[in-house]
Amino acid sequence: MRVASLLMELLVIRHARPVRGEGSDGRPADPDLSDLGRQQAEITAELLVAEGVDHVVSSTMKRALSTAEPLAERLDIEVEALDDLRESDHRASVYVPAEEFSKDDPATAHFFDPEANLHALIFPDGYEEFCERVQRGFDHVIDTNQSQRVAVFCHGMVTAVYLQMLLGYQDPFAVMVDYCGITRIAASSEGQRTVRSVNETQHVRHLLGR
Repeated sequence: MRVASLLMELLVIRHARPVRGEGSDGRPADPDLSDLGRQQAEITAELLVAEGVDHVVSSTMKRALSTAEPLAERLDIEVEALDDLRESDHRASVYVPAEEFSKDDPATAHFFDPEANLHALIFPDGYEEFCERVQRGFDHVIDTNQSQRVAVFCHGMVTAVYLQMLLGYQDPFAVMVDYCGITRIAASSEGQRTVRSVNETQHVRHLLGR
């Protein structure tokens, strides 16, 4: 007799807008949210609190944790922090929000070099290794939260690469998500994954591009 597949839903949310940051004493940069980012996080929490979220998961990086905390506080639950959901740049000594990239900034000038290898710049630990880590992180969330609705706060490339793997396209940069953009994925205990929406931003649209 076949046992019915258990379904769960992932609400994958990119972190809110952070500040520029630099590591100290040889440690990687791990900046927190900007004032605008904190507004985005609060508005996102207000939307999601009515969604029946059972569990909150976050990357261990500050910008993701700080985006997750307003929702966790409203639901009175603890955030589960996962290293596997860290961004591809988690070892970088300087973090610059994409909106502040400039060819005149030594920290970002190399991104404007027409001969630059974007894969090497964005995936310094290796693209395949990053994909494997992201897959492992989401598999853990799915396997440990059957029949639940889980809000997962992570990063732009984490979300992009996971969507790439689920939808089967070649370019990891083909679909990018905005700050606090919500992507919905249904997952079954038998391994089926269904992308229901990508990058919902209606709740923060007035706070994007500022």
